[in-house]
Amino acid sequence: MINEEIRDKEVRLIDENGQQLGVVSSREALSMAVEKNLDLVKIAPQSKPPVCKIMNYGKYRFDQIKREKEAKKKQKTMEVKEVRLSPNIDDHDLNTKLKNAAKFLEKGDKVKVSVRFRGREMTHTDIGREVLNQFAQGISEVGSVEKAPKMEGRSMVMFLMPKRS
Repeated sequence: MINEEIRDKEVRLIDENGQQLGVVSSREALSMAVEKNLDLVKIAPQSKPPVCKIMNYGKYRFDQIKREKEAKKKQKTMEVKEVRLSPNIDDHDLNTKLKNAAKFLEKGDKVKVSVRFRGREMTHTDIGREVLNQFAQGISEVGSVEKAPKMEGRSMVMFLMPKRS
């Protein structure tokens, strides 16, 4: 809340330099702020009486938004990349998929490895589980299993996450 939005009778006032001016009426505090061409901002509404500060609210909001943007830049968002396999995959194809998954894990992304079963392959889900376990062993240097292989409809899914370095 700023300026006229403050409806309390009395407020504890802090000036622009951080000096406490004591408990004054909100009208008096607002007139002090207007004299200095600044805003009266309520910074602690839950205290008794509420604490208000005289400051340049526009500059304060600008600095706050700038700090939030800096914090966002430093964040690393983790994406989920997917690698699809089939139950009857050949060794060379599996190695190619392992290399792709290793690249994703080195970048810091999570990897979803799925084995899709078609038609009569559904009766041999144990082969798909073996393929996923073989994949997990091959990628164990750069990643670890976050969620073990699990059936979801017609596919078996396993999640890998990058190892902590």
